[in-house]
Amino acid sequence: MEYFPAPLEKLVEQFARLPGIGGKSAQRLAFHVLSLSDQDAREFAEAILDAKSSVTCCPVCQNLTAGGLCSICASPKRDAGTICVVADPRDVAAMERAREYGGSYHVLHGVISPMNHVGPDDLEIKSLVQRVSQGDIQEVIMATNPDTEGEATAMYIARLLKPFQVRVTRLAYGIPVGGHLEFADDATLVRALEGRREL
Repeated sequence: MEYFPAPLEKLVEQFARLPGIGGKSAQRLAFHVLSLSDQDAREFAEAILDAKSSVTCCPVCQNLTAGGLCSICASPKRDAGTICVVADPRDVAAMERAREYGGSYHVLHGVISPMNHVGPDDLEIKSLVQRVSQGDIQEVIMATNPDTEGEATAMYIARLLKPFQVRVTRLAYGIPVGGHLEFADDATLVRALEGRREL
């Protein structure tokens, strides 16, 4: 039995399809949209359609852009000889928030995950190899997540890049700032010891 009119039910269903949105949150969002003025609702819908039609991938790094090169690839201030490989465009935003990295990026748009039927050909790996093969790259930093899929993807790409005599590094990880040793698992402690540096 439907509790709401069909158009409202359809709107709730669409919001519920978004990641991290459950049934109650979807209802809240749908009711909020209904409470918007016609102008605000139109602007909301147009923003979705505009983003969907105009946001594309940068032809160099595969990051999201509104056409042409992304702002990072277009910047003459960035070190084009270093590539930080990330799984997702949101990872670029996370790295940029730290304000420490001044090189370029390469977005894979996922990681190798046999369980989810994602193989190397489903990712932007060929375009990365093509960039490195041009010979201007000194270092490739693998910044995929430190989970099984992220590690497998990093190792796969490192093997592919070996013939190009480029330095391939992995982001260090271990004990988080503010963390306690007693709560760290064995693998994290091993990685923290391996990644130690001089003070």
